[in-house]
Amino acid sequence: MQETIYLAGGCFWGTEQYMETIDGVISTRVGYALGKKEGREITLPEIVTYEQVCGGIGHAETVEVIFNSQKISLTEILKEFAYTIDPTTMGRQGMDIGIQYRTGIYYTHEGQAPIIAAFLQELQQDYDRPIVVENLPLLQFIQAEEYHQKYLTKNPNGYCHINFAKIAKQKQSIINQENYPKPETSVLKTTLTPLQYAVTQKNETEPPFLNEYCQTQEEGIYVDITTGEPLFTSKDKFQSACGWPAFAKPLDPNTLLEYDDLSHDMIRTEVRSRSGNAHLGHVFPDGPKELGGLRYCINSAALRFIPKKEMEQEGYGEFLPFL
Repeated sequence: MQETIYLAGGCFWGTEQYMETIDGVISTRVGYALGKKEGREITLPEIVTYEQVCGGIGHAETVEVIFNSQKISLTEILKEFAYTIDPTTMGRQGMDIGIQYRTGIYYTHEGQAPIIAAFLQELQQDYDRPIVVENLPLLQFIQAEEYHQKYLTKNPNGYCHINFAKIAKQKQSIINQENYPKPETSVLKTTLTPLQYAVTQKNETEPPFLNEYCQTQEEGIYVDITTGEPLFTSKDKFQSACGWPAFAKPLDPNTLLEYDDLSHDMIRTEVRSRSGNAHLGHVFPDGPKELGGLRYCINSAALRFIPKKEMEQEGYGEFLPFL
């Protein structure tokens, strides 16, 4: 049985490319949804150009997804979609900024609305910030120009804001979040030092270079200071001139949450821990290319280092193979 849903997830080139990889998806096409022209709602079959959309007439770059509902459910489609977006940012995905890059799920019949609402409510539990994904009926969908259709299939090296490799890793969870519950704030105030509390709970930054693990080279594991959840290993740590501990990748990508950080007149990506929702630092695309090209710049005060020789007795023996 065929079912159709419309997904706005930033630049529609990448969203379409990703959705086409999902088993059960029958077909996709890209277009523009929910906009207005000259102050009025647009109804089919009017033509809208990419230039007009970029001019801010209110459309969202959207992908029509037709899928076999006997093979994959709408909820499962939405779970796949969620891998590709930051649902807490308004009018921005990746480096693309503008109303056309907002996120949304647009339905064609009322029976889909409560399914979408339930999914977004569940998704909210994974984020500290409000979810801003639209859940609206599809007012109109105007097919985009032919050169936009299957763009990344025709241009394999073209621009894409979606990190396919990272998504693949996210689907392979290593660490069980339930084993590392977040303590109450009152407990954290007594167990953390003033600096640790300021960094993890107040988004402060410790001094560069003069911090505990900046120069540490010993083998071991780095865990969230608030919950003990494993975050990084010494194997992926490298020396950087940034002044804070630098890692090429996390032990398990699922343990980190990433948010847009526009403070201090900069565009950065903040990194927070999953279980503790503790501020850790930022991730930058200027790491060693041979290690993947990323640099997770993390406050020492947000971490606890457990040497390799102590991991077994501390309850982290299962992660020794990752060193």
